[in-house]
Amino acid sequence: MPRSVPPPDWVIARRRAIGDHIRAARLAAGLTQEQLALRIGMDRATYNRIEQGHSAALLDSLLLIADALSVPLADLVRT
Repeated sequence: MPRSVPPPDWVIARRRAIGDHIRAARLAAGLTQEQLALRIGMDRATYNRIEQGHSAALLDSLLLIADALSVPLADLVRT
């Protein structure tokens, strides 16, 4: 099986910026990571990896997060 190529540094930086926007929106909503993860049907560890920028989020996950936080998706992914 071929090894996956890691993303370029600029992609990782933008992923972290998106995680920062998600964290800010979550905190503004007064939710813990656990509470938000439960709302979107995701385990907290997976959610944490998205928020920390360690994992690339699927579009479906970003849509669920934006909906659960009542914010436009564009607010979360702007960089």
